Amino acid sequence: MKAIAIYVEGGGDRAQQKAELRNGFDVLLRTQKRAARAKRLSLRLVPCGGRQQTYDAFIHTLTQADKETLVVLLVDSEDPVPAAKQKVKGEAPENVKSRKLRDAQVRKDHLINRDKWDLEGVQAEQIHLMVQCMEAWLVADPEALAAYYGKDFHTQKLPVRANLEEEPKAELYDKLAKATKDTSKHEYSERNNAKIKHASDLLAR
Repeated sequence: MKAIAIYVEGGGDRAQQKAELRNGFDVLLRTQKRAARAKRLSLRLVPCGGRQQTYDAFIHTLTQADKETLVVLLVDSEDPVPAAKQKVKGEAPENVKSRKLRDAQVRKDHLINRDKWDLEGVQAEQIHLMVQCMEAWLVADPEALAAYYGKDFHTQKLPVRANLEEEPKAELYDKLAKATKDTSKHEYSERNNAKIKHASDLLAR
């Protein structure tokens, strides 16, 4: 294997938006990119826009890719997924492998059942999931949000649940918009086309 290509959900419909999201993920995953380079592997992110477009691009690439490229799908989970089995101290290598395979199959089954995607022939280890809603990542770091938005950012408007993945998506968007609406960068919202730009910048933080 010489390369890893990660087909990731998000980035909107325009090339500039996809480039911005790719830059954000490149910084977020800089440790993984360095690890890949150390093994003489290239690792690239391919933002694909909407969820279905990401699946379609992933499946199309699988039919075209050579054996030297590992093609990976990375999408929001959208709904709860059974928790991964925790690593056990002193766990035998064969147990680690079987545990990771079971967790990968859970991810694959989740997408088959939820999205009705045809993943026959796709190795379960090629399937990876983000949080149910990417904005849960962002509001988990209110200090970074405050530093990014600056003056008139309302931290108290952010959700305060211990488990942010339990925050309904609509409420998460609404509270994030209210926290940012008075800032010079304007509100985090799809209505003003700021969502992708802001999310891309924030991922890098």
